[in-house]
Amino acid sequence: MNDFEGQVAIVTGAGQGIGLEIARQLAKQGAAVLLNDVDESLAQAATASIQAAGGVCIASPGDTADVHTVRGMVAQTVQHFGKLTIIIANAGITLFGDFFEYPVASFERVVNVNLRGSFFLTQAAAQQMRQQGTGGRILLMSSVTGHQAHQFLTAYGMTKAALEMLAKSLVVELSPHGITINAVAPGATLTERTAEDPNYVPTWSRITPMGCPATVQDIANAALFLVSPAAKHITGQTLVVDGGWTSVSPSPY
Repeated sequence: MNDFEGQVAIVTGAGQGIGLEIARQLAKQGAAVLLNDVDESLAQAATASIQAAGGVCIASPGDTADVHTVRGMVAQTVQHFGKLTIIIANAGITLFGDFFEYPVASFERVVNVNLRGSFFLTQAAAQQMRQQGTGGRILLMSSVTGHQAHQFLTAYGMTKAALEMLAKSLVVELSPHGITINAVAPGATLTERTAEDPNYVPTWSRITPMGCPATVQDIANAALFLVSPAAKHITGQTLVVDGGWTSVSPSPY
């Protein structure tokens, strides 16, 4: 498979989990990848694993909540690979908390990583793609919590709904330059983080119509489709990948 031969991608939050699988699949299918994670050791290890499998990948550790970091990633990608054609704004943070007691520091961190980071990465990438004049693909990472209320995740869900509106709004400004922008909204997904909860699989298997949580491969498949040539006429959309959970929406609590 070489659907992404000659493409150059940035994937943020890709040290493990969904982001790593997206980066791995892009590299496997021919793309050159700049892999970001806030944890430098994770970023380096993930990059090394992709390189060991024959993929072209460089690490760029850093906090995507920092505007200078995301702008620097775009500049680094162009300097190293000569262009930028795909971004996957996957970096995000989940901080649970009761609304009545939710601290300002948690709110600001969630908003800065999930929204500010994605917004300004998109801006910097779109500026580069416009300058290149050959179009591009932008993908934002939303969540089912942007569609259905989730207890203790008000701030997080708010940011995810906002990302879907960002994708819809930017259709007007990006389409004239041949740039598509979409979002993927994963439901419950098996990752290193969720695997730490012994109740995660049985709970979400019980309340998900398809009978199990998603795998990272399930989410990566959807992501790669939306940034592939097959999706060239799809923009401003959100693809929910949740095994049917949002159709019935039972609470895990």
